[in-house]
Amino acid sequence: MNPIYTIKTAIPKIEHYCAYQERCHEEVVQKLWSMKMDSDEIDTILVHLIKDNFLNESRFACSFARGKHRIKFWGKIRIVNELKFRKITQYNINLALKEITTEEYLSTFHTVAKKNWESIPEKNVLKKRKKFCDFLLRKGYESNLVYEKAKELESWNTDDTDKTD
Repeated sequence: MNPIYTIKTAIPKIEHYCAYQERCHEEVVQKLWSMKMDSDEIDTILVHLIKDNFLNESRFACSFARGKHRIKFWGKIRIVNELKFRKITQYNINLALKEITTEEYLSTFHTVAKKNWESIPEKNVLKKRKKFCDFLLRKGYESNLVYEKAKELESWNTDDTDKTD
């Protein structure tokens, strides 16, 4: 049986929930609904969390973008889509993208691309290119970067006699 929460008993629990890891407003609201709180109680608790800095959408967006790029090696398109899915404002999305420098972004992209290209055992170059491009596009990298990198890696893989550069 689920316990019945009052605002007084819900606040410490939800503070702990927010302190454990960065949360967006949407996640906190869902958690409060699951605790059977009504909308007035949820509003009161959200005001408290924001006032006491347990909940900060800008901080969440920046942390999310840094983490997904550095740990999961996501591209900017995927990061933006995931933040929009979490109902993060465009202002905070733009702020979050500034957390990833162009140098870091391109360095990660080239590392992930090279590693993926080398891991595909496919002999048919068209199938290999498709698998490679699909992987990087799913990761959220821009199509122009992906296709340029595919061409570059294909030209490296052909024999010197086959090169038309």
